Amino acid sequence: MLSQALESGRRISRHIMTLFLFTKSDVLTVLIPITLSTFAAAPHPDVTRMPDIIIWIWLHLLKHDICNQMQDPEEDRKNKPYRPLPAGLITAQNAADVRWLLVPVCLIFSAMYDIKALACSAFLEALSIWYNEFGGDETGLSKNLLTTIAYATLELGAMVVIGSSIDKIWAHAVAFSSVVFATTIHAQDFKDEEGDRLAGRRTLVTLFPAFARMSMMIGIPLWSLYLSRLWKVDLVSSIAFIAYGTIVGARFMVYRTAGAHKQSCKLYSLWYTLVHLLPGYWRFFNST
Repeated sequence: MLSQALESGRRISRHIMTLFLFTKSDVLTVLIPITLSTFAAAPHPDVTRMPDIIIWIWLHLLKHDICNQMQDPEEDRKNKPYRPLPAGLITAQNAADVRWLLVPVCLIFSAMYDIKALACSAFLEALSIWYNEFGGDETGLSKNLLTTIAYATLELGAMVVIGSSIDKIWAHAVAFSSVVFATTIHAQDFKDEEGDRLAGRRTLVTLFPAFARMSMMIGIPLWSLYLSRLWKVDLVSSIAFIAYGTIVGARFMVYRTAGAHKQSCKLYSLWYTLVHLLPGYWRFFNST
């Protein structure tokens, strides 16, 4: 009896790990920043709903990522061999079954909170189908546009789940985080450049590599400067934030190996997380 329980526990653990690996690359760039920004930008955040937000965001990421990774598993064998399909942790048919099972799960889970959360869930599904099954990720422009819209929708849905009202500060926070995301999202494409070229995917990095690197070196420090002033960050913190942004941006120009690109993307993810915390700084220090 004990051995059967232990074996069942191991199987469940393997299934959970398999699902997590589908979303692993989005934890630092999507899950953590949006969760933090929801509490930082919300007028009256309810911290007891943090698990609700994390689960809501993760379920929608999982549904999208499974659909995305089913499109071209051979590409992941080159770029991300740890993912469940190239690693042989799940079959394509089982992945498809999970993906479509998650559609009603996400809709029902969203409907438990509010009609607006349900609308966000349905809209995210429409964007995912457009992105994955109708060529939305084939060009850099459409990929960036759809991803930015999806990101903003996730932020709106998370705010609904937390049960907070939406005010001017939140609207500014989402608007600027979306624009920052749209203009720097190609930071994630550097580490996948070789696979994207082999797949014929047209991203800013594959089409205009010199411009893409220059835009990171200039854009991240400039955004750091502007956002520091926008959210009225104190001088010492502003200098530290701008200095860090300058280092991150310069890395994309100076270091060009696959390993360096992965590290640069991690540092970029941290920078983008800090971007999401700035509205919270304003609320704490300047709203009184």
